[in-house]
Amino acid sequence: MTIDSLHSDKQIYRRYRHIPSLGIIFLIWLLGIVCDRLWYSLDNSVPAWDQADYLNGALNYWQALQTPQWFDGEWWRNFWLLSNKIPPLHYVLTAPFFSWFGLKEDAANLVMPVYSAMLLVAVYGIGVILFNNKVGIYAAILCQLLPGLYYYRLEFLLDYPLTAITTFSFWLLTLWKVKQNQSWLLAIAFGVSLGFAVLLKQTALFFLFIPLVWLFFAYCKNRQWLGISQLITSIFISIAICYPWYRTNWLLILTSGKRATIDSAIAEGDPALNTIDAWVYYFKTLPYLLSWHLLLIPVVGIVLYLIAKTFKPNFYTPPSLSINNNHGMRWLLIYFIGGYLLSSFNINKDARYILPLLPIIALFLAIGLQAYSRRWRNYLQWLTIIIAIVLMLLNIFPLPGATIANILSPRVQNYPYTQQPYPHQEVIQEIINTDFNLRNTLGVLPSTPEINQHNFSFYGGLQNFQVVGRQVGIKENEVIQDMRSLEWFLTKTGDQGSVPEAQATITKLVSESADFQLHRSWQLPDNSELKLYRATQPNIEVAIPNEETYLEDKIQLSKIIIPQTATTNTTIPVTYQWIGSDEQLTQGIVLLTWQLDNKKSGESVSHHAPINWIHDRGIGMGMLASKRLYFPDYNPTFKVTENTAMLVPENITPGEYKLQATYLNRQTKESYSIPISETTITINANAKPIPAPELDLVTQLRTIAPTMSSGITALEAIFAQTARINQYDGKQDYLKQTELALSYRLQNSQPTTKQKLDWLYAIALSQVLQQDVKGAITSWQNLTQIAPDNPYNYAYLAFVYLYDWQ
Repeated sequence: MTIDSLHSDKQIYRRYRHIPSLGIIFLIWLLGIVCDRLWYSLDNSVPAWDQADYLNGALNYWQALQTPQWFDGEWWRNFWLLSNKIPPLHYVLTAPFFSWFGLKEDAANLVMPVYSAMLLVAVYGIGVILFNNKVGIYAAILCQLLPGLYYYRLEFLLDYPLTAITTFSFWLLTLWKVKQNQSWLLAIAFGVSLGFAVLLKQTALFFLFIPLVWLFFAYCKNRQWLGISQLITSIFISIAICYPWYRTNWLLILTSGKRATIDSAIAEGDPALNTIDAWVYYFKTLPYLLSWHLLLIPVVGIVLYLIAKTFKPNFYTPPSLSINNNHGMRWLLIYFIGGYLLSSFNINKDARYILPLLPIIALFLAIGLQAYSRRWRNYLQWLTIIIAIVLMLLNIFPLPGATIANILSPRVQNYPYTQQPYPHQEVIQEIINTDFNLRNTLGVLPSTPEINQHNFSFYGGLQNFQVVGRQVGIKENEVIQDMRSLEWFLTKTGDQGSVPEAQATITKLVSESADFQLHRSWQLPDNSELKLYRATQPNIEVAIPNEETYLEDKIQLSKIIIPQTATTNTTIPVTYQWIGSDEQLTQGIVLLTWQLDNKKSGESVSHHAPINWIHDRGIGMGMLASKRLYFPDYNPTFKVTENTAMLVPENITPGEYKLQATYLNRQTKESYSIPISETTITINANAKPIPAPELDLVTQLRTIAPTMSSGITALEAIFAQTARINQYDGKQDYLKQTELALSYRLQNSQPTTKQKLDWLYAIALSQVLQQDVKGAITSWQNLTQIAPDNPYNYAYLAFVYLYDWQ
């Protein structure tokens, strides 16, 4: 054999030496999938609060991706707005699994093996780059066996995905760092990975920030300009990737960030930053995330190695591992210490928030297992791995030996729920069967891990998003409004979970009020009872009409019921009955004007007071659930009855008013006058008030919006009201209804100056709440032109410009 051929063989070996090891990594990954799928096959649980909330986010993105418009800027804006507080990458990556495997929770969990593959490849790669092949393999094995990782791998949360993508980014950064001649390709790859990490969760920076700063200053010190330029380039690439979502949602990120950190920390009793407990919190937690034997055996190996190396260097047989790779150890410590300190600096603490530290700890533990002398090393390695496998099985399956698991690996048991399934799907189906053609908001009054608003929203989302769950009855002064605004409520006997004091009030009222009747009940596995209540007089009813004379291309107002007489500044009951095709009804917005009849009112007319009022909104309050998206040929005729209320203004001119109606198609913008039989109501300032239902959401928004003219002091009441009524409409469709109806009026009627201002305030507020920046800027510009003397309009306009980074 020649020297040249020997050299060639070495090159081939170097190129392919990782193939057997990658086969081992693949086997480790595959065994993890088998174990996880077995767990899911046994599990009958329902997702708890956070898990269900994330599943809802994934469903929303799955729905958006059914009809993508890749080159439409407005579609992209709405796409980013689907998750306006939590970065959406996890949702986007989960969406295809719903398409491939069906709309169910188990399909969503199939995204986890993707993250596992990223994690195992990354931790193996770091071990090989900094130390050797064995360290990489053992670290990958440990990543499958660390309790903290396999516990959260079974939960649909962000923490395990964050661990995978953060470790993957750190691997690429490490790979780029150790190259003698820095690679532009690796720098770009790291930039892409970092951008995706921050697009999954902002706390990725807790773990990658310090290594990045360390590298930057090290390169500056050594004048490595190529490295600096590549590092800066990678940062810009990462910003470009995550920028669209952060630019669209930055304000809500800031406001929700306070609630998610400071408010949550206070509510949960987390230690303050000026106490020792805040900085040792995760130090105390780590043993439970690692298990005692996985922590102690490797640590003892490192200690013995250091002692023998220091005091008896000739006696100790050095391991094959190059444990004295100071650069590699220091690089891992930079990541670990930086991540630990920044995580501890976060006032809101939870064990799962430091999961991205565990893969790096796994590398340290793998080094510890390699640090024993050759005589004991293989035995201890196999013993450690076997014990870890046994503990994992004992921790995730209800097998004999729980006592051992509690001693060596306490607090991480996560057994599948194998008892009677919870009736969430039955509850949702019951509501849909009763109101087949309606979107409904279900008031979920208890709040336990099993019975909460988020998981009922998830199961409602699986049924064409026809039911959404909301936790209402939170504030004592809003209990009555909550009751009057929703038609379905869910109560539970026994433990109510984490609920405010007002919850007991609304639960009692719903259970005992004549306005609600028990629709159905279910026995829960904990022997408590779940009760579904429905309003005795629904706000919206959909039926098949009996009328034979129906024009298919036009909406008809077949009936209206109103009092003969009403007073000013009051809410009065009104019932509208519409007949039309499914398409016309679901796309329809009606513009209703009650106009003073000058001929009949005679001398009572005062030209100094308003002579009309409006009652605009979507047909069926926008709550009609069309099936045409799923059944294109489905377009039957329906009769929609609205039992609602309207507001008679305070200073309206007394007299007789008659109804005028216009139809507006929100999609095609087609409009036409709706012919109606003469309908009148007499306004008399001396008439007695009449009991009425709650006002529709469009009227509530339109009524409070003009108070913005009085400045910042009005905003607290406005945001309190919009926060409340947002709960009642899961899609916040009432905002779009307000904008479309009033915009049409401004363009096609001749309102007074006061009406223009009032309508523009309502339009601007609806656009702000929809985060429609361009529309809001136009509305506030119009307001400054109509009312140039009001300084608050300029302040609002400046704020919207600032929100748009102008």
